[in-house]
Amino acid sequence: MVASGIALLLVGCSPLSSTAPTARPETDTDLLNRYFAAFNQAADQGSEAQFAFLRTTQHPDFAARLCELDGLTVDIYPAMSSVRPDPDWAPDGASSPRGTVYVVGVSLTVRRDGTLVGEQIGSQRVAILDRRTYGFAPCLNPR
Repeated sequence: MVASGIALLLVGCSPLSSTAPTARPETDTDLLNRYFAAFNQAADQGSEAQFAFLRTTQHPDFAARLCELDGLTVDIYPAMSSVRPDPDWAPDGASSPRGTVYVVGVSLTVRRDGTLVGEQIGSQRVAILDRRTYGFAPCLNPR
């Protein structure tokens, strides 16, 4: 009896339940936070890794519109308190993308070989489609 009492103390003073806690569903904010964290993780690995990330997370409606990074890396710092839906937005000359489009205020830091070459504050659009987060990287010289 003493051994079972000690065991109960070690597991929080209550018998173990046979029902596991239900996992909280992932929110759009969770998906956006994960996207921006992965974006910066790719930047930490270099320009090629970041371009690979951008290629795999480019919105499927705009897969052919990607920018060359030309040896640059970009860190993006979102102001998550500014996130809001932007249902009427579309990239220049295109129709509205599928999914739920969000706009978020961001601070960008651009580096070449670890050396700061620029900083900018602006807005970033991202979309959630089929519970995946996609970005938009249109440019004048698609790859």
